[in-house]
Amino acid sequence: MRVIVTAGHVDHGKSTLVRLLTGMEPDRWAEERRRGLTIDLGFAWTRIGDEDVAFVDVPGHERFVPNMLAGAGPAPAVLFVVAADEGWMPQSAEHLAALDAFGVARGLLVVTKADRADPAAATEAARREIAATSLGAVPSVAVSGTTGAGLGELRAAIAELAKSLPPPDPDADVRFWIDRAFTVSGAGTVVTGTLAAGTIAVGDELRLGESRVKVRGLQALGEPRDRVEAVARVAVNLRGTARGDVGRGDVLLTPGRWRTTTEFDVRLRGPDPHRHLVLHFGTAAVPVRVRPLGTDTARLTTATALPLRVGDRGLLRDPGEHRIAARFDVLDVDPPPLPRRGAARARAAELAGSDLAATYLRRIGFAKAGDLAAMGLPETGVRWGDWLADAERIAQVRAAAATIVREWDSLAAGVPVEALRQRLGLPAPELVAPVLAGTGFEVAGGLVRRPGAGLDPAVERAVEKVGKHLAEHPFRAPEADELRALGLGRRELAAAVRLGRLTAVAEGVVLGPDAEERAVAVLRGVAQPFTVSQARQALDSTRRVVVPLLERLDAAGRTEPLGDGTRRVSRTP
Repeated sequence: MRVIVTAGHVDHGKSTLVRLLTGMEPDRWAEERRRGLTIDLGFAWTRIGDEDVAFVDVPGHERFVPNMLAGAGPAPAVLFVVAADEGWMPQSAEHLAALDAFGVARGLLVVTKADRADPAAATEAARREIAATSLGAVPSVAVSGTTGAGLGELRAAIAELAKSLPPPDPDADVRFWIDRAFTVSGAGTVVTGTLAAGTIAVGDELRLGESRVKVRGLQALGEPRDRVEAVARVAVNLRGTARGDVGRGDVLLTPGRWRTTTEFDVRLRGPDPHRHLVLHFGTAAVPVRVRPLGTDTARLTTATALPLRVGDRGLLRDPGEHRIAARFDVLDVDPPPLPRRGAARARAAELAGSDLAATYLRRIGFAKAGDLAAMGLPETGVRWGDWLADAERIAQVRAAAATIVREWDSLAAGVPVEALRQRLGLPAPELVAPVLAGTGFEVAGGLVRRPGAGLDPAVERAVEKVGKHLAEHPFRAPEADELRALGLGRRELAAAVRLGRLTAVAEGVVLGPDAEERAVAVLRGVAQPFTVSQARQALDSTRRVVVPLLERLDAAGRTEPLGDGTRRVSRTP
């Protein structure tokens, strides 16, 4: 299917053309048909050549430009209509400016009412205006809605236009802008829109605002479908969604694949915008605050979060003066704060770079590859698993890591990975190991240390004495005063435990590094089940040691408490 939007000044014959081409009435409201004036979006379709072609018919009156923009925003191609007897008019200009702002690049000029005036002058003027926009040079056809002259040539031109449209990507992430929502008896809430890219299937789960919704049913060209691929006009039946929870300007998204934002940096094209503007993108129309950064860049802030990607194009409109104030290209959907004086100027200089992905990664240092894709940025930097890293930031962080590890408390067996991550400002623990590659440090037992790093010499001698004692009596833990006499306080014991030299079974209670294995081996020789007293006797120890040791073995699954004060050694090794 191909989707084409109409555009042009009021009463130049857009709806009449759609009726003649499709045999369908695009004006849905009784008031529209009574007044002969299109107020809202209309939809119709037909077969032209080898393609199904769906038309989105938009109003031409200046009062209904917001409705026109909702139809034009997602459109891949346009049928631009100019009347031969009136020629180029104010809404012709505003509609063309909107199409240019949205970056519509395919179109056809249709000069209507050719029976009322020579279409040559209107054709020449319109083609000159259109050529200066994203549409460029377009073919033209002159027709008469009254006599039907030129309709055959128009259908042939539309067929050629349809063939020229680039193939859509059926595997792309869905961003389905809703232009209409209503209720169908027995089915519930139905929304319609133009599926510009991707695929929607019955049963799919999509994101609507902060919620997840499920696709109950689909329809395209009036027929039910199990799945619909872009480009297409689609009606989506949403399961469990109240009609009041969805409307024009809302959007259905592939979950986890879009970054929504209320603040983003753009390049402006057009006059200098002022404060009281409305931002139009997709079918959304939201108030926006504009903060200039440089001569052609600005920060836009909206009250409503929008799913934007770098490279998206939209427009700012002044509803009071009925004019487009500026067009914009999205440069960054995750911009930095601008707290200090002069930050805006520095930010403008940063945005002047041509490689937006490298600029972004240089600023934040590390990013998930999927996050860059959700922002519309290509992969850049150094790939570490799911992460991308800026080469310059890697060098800085490695130098900082070496300093931190060297200067860490000499009593410690190493720097805890989480402590080092926080000190370095790394966003995830899995980045610590690749950051340390080539630095000569290692990650072992949750610690970062120099290979072969040990304890302070004085602490090492004290631990060796404890080890000799435990070699003779493995479960007779030294008393607190004995440890103090050796100079082993809490910090020193913790360092020895982190290095695997001792096992802590309770606060101030330490045994040898293989205490658990040796205890299980002894307890296997005890009649099962056994009591704490029987374990104490078998281990030649005290309750101060045995009770926390057994609890540790229970937690590790090596012993099983039976609920009656006894336990047994686990049958699983």
